[in-house]
Amino acid sequence: MPTIVVDVMPKAELLDPQGKAVAGALARTGRTGFSGVRIGKRFELTVDGPVDDELKANVKQIAEEILSNSVIEDVVGIHYEQSNAELAEEAVHDAAEHGDAGYVAPAGETH
Repeated sequence: MPTIVVDVMPKAELLDPQGKAVAGALARTGRTGFSGVRIGKRFELTVDGPVDDELKANVKQIAEEILSNSVIEDVVGIHYEQSNAELAEEAVHDAAEHGDAGYVAPAGETH
């Protein structure tokens, strides 16, 4: 089943106390090279059917009206993630279209 991921972050101009605490912990434990930390939220919406333009518009509205507080947060990303099964199915379909009967590994996967 496809998953739509919505990322929400505090507005840049607002103080992020959780991020500040994590930044302090990094410094205290000797982890250097970080100038700041901001902590946000990730929502994963599992979809029962295909991801089409109507669903994408609906998710955008849900993200802005329900998943985030527009006074203090911004929706910074909405993206689609395919499951391993979907990637495998897509690879088989692509191989069949190109007349390749052999195994085609999905992008990024090696054997």
